[in-house]
Amino acid sequence: MTQKPQAVGIIPARWDSSRFPGKPLALLGGKPMVLWVMEAADRAASLDEVIVATDDSRIRDAVTQAGGKACMTSPEHETGSDRIAEVAAGGNWEIVVNIQGDEPLIDPFVIDRAVEGLKANPDIPVSTLKTPIKSKEEFNDPNAVKVVTDINDRALYFSRSSIPFDRDGNQGDKEKIKGSYRHLGLYAYRKNFLIEFTQMRSTILETKEKLEQLRILESGHSILVLEVSSISPGVDCPEDLARLETLIKDRE
Repeated sequence: MTQKPQAVGIIPARWDSSRFPGKPLALLGGKPMVLWVMEAADRAASLDEVIVATDDSRIRDAVTQAGGKACMTSPEHETGSDRIAEVAAGGNWEIVVNIQGDEPLIDPFVIDRAVEGLKANPDIPVSTLKTPIKSKEEFNDPNAVKVVTDINDRALYFSRSSIPFDRDGNQGDKEKIKGSYRHLGLYAYRKNFLIEFTQMRSTILETKEKLEQLRILESGHSILVLEVSSISPGVDCPEDLARLETLIKDRE
């Protein structure tokens, strides 16, 4: 009997942030934001373990006091990928999921979607997600990363630009954004590839677009991109947190 691949969800959580220092411990509904993410990840059926990777003892203590698991990592990491790779290197998991720590309302289903997609495609080293773009404003927003894929759901390109570009330019807004997708920054990696990826040199397109996943494509590897119906709002600044407070109250 073949043993299923062991999957771990790792949430990178650093204290320093130019726009929102201490963001992981910002309170949402009276609870630190990182705990919202951790508890959602715990509900993902595909994960065998959930770990918060941090460089700050205050975040570690908040997680462990809530019954979660946290690992201290180097403060020198430039990206969340580097931080989770440090933790992954010390474990025996086969699949490592990078779960963004600033999406407190993340649906466990999207985590399962990425993991199950990777399991079903043994030739693919990493999977991620996309969702249909719903407005012209979103399509033109450079902070909303777009992705185009082939007929087998493999990524062709990720960009902050509006892709695919409508050359005719004479269609209505709904037609113009039809078939366009926004990338969601959750990744499921095969552990060995994650380690390899973080050791690769930065590439030209990655540097131009400021999108590290382009390093994977430029290096000749495939990324599986699976569709989900919607995204969870992220928190970049205190104002975003206030909007989420309102959203939570509306759901009650």
